[in-house]
Amino acid sequence: EGHMNKPAANYTLEDILAPHPLEERIYRLRCVEAWSMVVPWVGFPLGDLLKRFEPTSRAKFVKFETLVRPAEFRGQRARNLQYPYVEGLRMDEAMNPLTLMVVGLYGNYLPPQNGAPMRLIVPWKYGFKSIKSIVKIRFQEERPKTTWEMLAPQEYGFYANVNPEVDHPRWSQKRERRLPSGLLSPNYMETVKFNGYGEQVADLYKGMDLSKFY
Repeated sequence: EGHMNKPAANYTLEDILAPHPLEERIYRLRCVEAWSMVVPWVGFPLGDLLKRFEPTSRAKFVKFETLVRPAEFRGQRARNLQYPYVEGLRMDEAMNPLTLMVVGLYGNYLPPQNGAPMRLIVPWKYGFKSIKSIVKIRFQEERPKTTWEMLAPQEYGFYANVNPEVDHPRWSQKRERRLPSGLLSPNYMETVKFNGYGEQVADLYKGMDLSKFY
């Protein structure tokens, strides 16, 4: 829905997936809590999906909302977050070829705990930007207020690019613990800016103060 030439409508998962060949991509995933993994995702470029709906020039941002089903999602029964969970990207971030709409991992369908039916993967950003269980996508002119940003704006900014030069207020982001590894023998690694994808995405932020727009 939102600023697009196609009319707002509901689509089945089959409608969404039908035109898109699926591919496996092995991406690094970096959590804001300083752990990381390497994960083989199955999906297709988000930009290929968005182009189908012909966003207009007023579409500056893409807003995503998650499924709300507290009877099934026990975590939604708590009152620590406001639901639906909301995330967003600037349009050029959403259209970047690295940004992936995911429907599987490890060669299988995406299980519920990993965000079925569809989730986002933005590999140069901290993991909380990769919203799970997406059921609504909206093109809009104003920047969306995202869930973690609303809860703790001093800790979780809208951009959330992996950046060892900008620490979390409560811990350093200069190192990460690569999983799987044990608590007694953690596999610590130096964090790389943009999670190692700088060649593909650094130009998106040219001229921006990334300590201000964290």
